[in-house]
Amino acid sequence: MKLYNTETKTKQKFVPNDPQHVTMYVCGPTVYNLSHVGNFRPPVVFDVLARVLRTQFPKLTYARNITDIDDKINAAAAEEGVDISVISERFTKAYHDDLEVLGVLPTDIEPKVTDHINEIVAMIAELIDSGHAYEAQSHVLFNVGSYPRYGELSKRDPEELLAGARVDVAAYKQDAGDFVLWKPSSDDQPGWDSPWGRGRPGWHIECSAMIKTHLGETIDIHGGGIDLVFPHHENERAQSVCAHHGKPYVNYWMHNGFVNFNQQKMSKSLGNVWLVKDLLQQVPGEAIRYVLLSAHYRAPVDLGEDILQQAKSSLDRLYGALRQLDDVSVPDNAGPEIPSAFMDALNDDLNTPMALAELFALAKLANTTDDPAERLRLKTALLQSGELLGFLQQDPEEWFLGSTAQVDADEIDLLIEQRLAARENKDWARADEIREILTAKKVVVEDGAAGTRWRIENKEP
Repeated sequence: MKLYNTETKTKQKFVPNDPQHVTMYVCGPTVYNLSHVGNFRPPVVFDVLARVLRTQFPKLTYARNITDIDDKINAAAAEEGVDISVISERFTKAYHDDLEVLGVLPTDIEPKVTDHINEIVAMIAELIDSGHAYEAQSHVLFNVGSYPRYGELSKRDPEELLAGARVDVAAYKQDAGDFVLWKPSSDDQPGWDSPWGRGRPGWHIECSAMIKTHLGETIDIHGGGIDLVFPHHENERAQSVCAHHGKPYVNYWMHNGFVNFNQQKMSKSLGNVWLVKDLLQQVPGEAIRYVLLSAHYRAPVDLGEDILQQAKSSLDRLYGALRQLDDVSVPDNAGPEIPSAFMDALNDDLNTPMALAELFALAKLANTTDDPAERLRLKTALLQSGELLGFLQQDPEEWFLGSTAQVDADEIDLLIEQRLAARENKDWARADEIREILTAKKVVVEDGAAGTRWRIENKEP
C-alpha cells in the first residue's frame, strides 16, 4: 500500500510502526449543530481506508473524536438555558444517525474531550515544564518560537506567519503566533479546575491528549479535511512533538479535499450548505456516499442535483448486475475473490475512482455470462469488492423498491401481470397502454431472459 503524506508531499509505501497493530486517528465533529454533507467526507473516506487496512493487517485501532466543549456549544447551551451536555449529546446522536445512513462503520474508539480534561491538563503541564509553553493572565500558550520545525507540515514560513498576524495581538501573548492551550472560564461558562485557575482547553491540545491516551505518542495515520492542515494539525504536531521530547507524532498525514456545491465551496456564508437529511429526499444514503467517493479523496468533489442522480443511476447499474445473479447463492465460507486490479487501485493511495471502474467491469461481465462457475465467482467478487467501498450490501430488490415510498408495489405487480397477459394474447394495444401507465408512474419495465422486472426511474430533485 502507498499513501500520500501531506508532510512530505510524496506518495510513500505504508510501513506501520507495528506490523501487527496499525493506529489511525481522524478529527471528528464539534457537536453544536447538525453537520452538513461536506463534514462527512472524512468519515466516509477513512471508513474505506479502515476497511482496506483490516484486510491487510492483523489489527487496526481507529479513533475519531467528538469535540463536546467549545464556545459555539457554550453559546447554544446558554441560548436554550441547558447544560452543554444536552447540546452535545443531541448533535452527537444526529451525527451518528447520518453516519449510519452513509454506511460508515463505527470506529474502535470515539473519545470525547470532556472525558479527557485530566490528560489535557497533564500535557499542558509537561509543555510548561519543558519550556514550550507559558502562563499569562490565566491563559496558557504554546511558545511557537520554541519549536524550530513549526510550519513544516503546512509548508508555511513561521516568519511570514508572524509578519501576517493581526496588529491587535492579545496582550498576554509573547509572540503573535503563539496559540492557546488553556483559557479561563467565567462563572457562567463551563470550566474545570487546573493549576492555572478554573478554565477550559483550547482546541488544538484536545486531539494531542486523546491520541496519546488511546493510541500512544507516535501513531501511523492522522486524517482530516484539507482545511485542518493549518493551523489545527500544524499546532497539534508542534505541541505533541514537544510534549513527547522530540519523538515523532504522526508518520502519515492524510487530508481529503473539499466538497463543493455546483462548483462552489460549501459554506454557511454562501448559503449553499446541504444536510444529509435534505439530500435523502432526492437519493438514498448510498448514493450520497457514492458521490463522496467518486473523485480521488485528495481532490475536491462536486455535489449537485444532477450529480446525485447520476450516482443513483450508477448504483442502479451495479445492483442491476447483482439482480441478474439472484439465483446464485454465495456460501458463507466463500474464499476471497476480490480482483487484483481492484485492490491495486485501493492500495494506490486509495484510488476509489479506479476501484469503481473495476467494479463496473465486474458488473459488465456479470451481465453477459451464463457459465454457472463464472456467475458464482462474479457475484462473490461484486459483493466482496463492494463491501470494501461500502456498497452493494442491500438486497437488490430492496434497493430498487426502497427508492420510492409513494409507489404501491402490489399495484405495479398487477399492472405488470396484466401487461404480460396482454402480450401473450397479442393484444399489443393493451400492452402499450399499460406500459404508458407505468411510464407515467416513473416505472421502468425491463424484459429479459430472467423474466420481467421493474424499477423506479430516478426522480427529479
